[in-house]
Amino acid sequence: MRDEISVFGQVMQQQGLHAALEYLNSRTPHRYTGLFRFDGEVLRNEALFDRYQPAMRRGDDVPMAVTYCSLVGRQQAPLEITDATIDSHVLGLIDTPVISYCGVLVRDAQGQPFGTLCHYDMQRCQERTTDQPLLEAAAKLLYQQLQADRLQPSTLPEH
Repeated sequence: MRDEISVFGQVMQQQGLHAALEYLNSRTPHRYTGLFRFDGEVLRNEALFDRYQPAMRRGDDVPMAVTYCSLVGRQQAPLEITDATIDSHVLGLIDTPVISYCGVLVRDAQGQPFGTLCHYDMQRCQERTTDQPLLEAAAKLLYQQLQADRLQPSTLPEH
């Protein structure tokens, strides 16, 4: 696991946030890997990698109530769902087309819930025991990178 975290960190430092999500996605059967931020009743997409549309950088914001990320935030614990259509722990809880989900909590600099880092798919994906630990290790680094990116002065000319 240490090697994967090291490679992840190098990819993020050298190629940026999107490439780091792509690296995480390359290690899972899920189509999507995303970084999301809690914002009241809305889950904001900060960055997204879509295996079938790699040029896409961001997804839609969605109501918190229709996401498995809301459960991660509420429980403040990782969540892994192989097939939501038969998983008794989540069956009927969330109205979403997402079938497979693996997500971890992202905490801010003060340790408060910020959002989630997750893999998800509209199809059933085989469970992989390495997904969750790598996501947990990557979550802190991604939060730090996201904050550093926000502090960078804009390269756009001022009007």
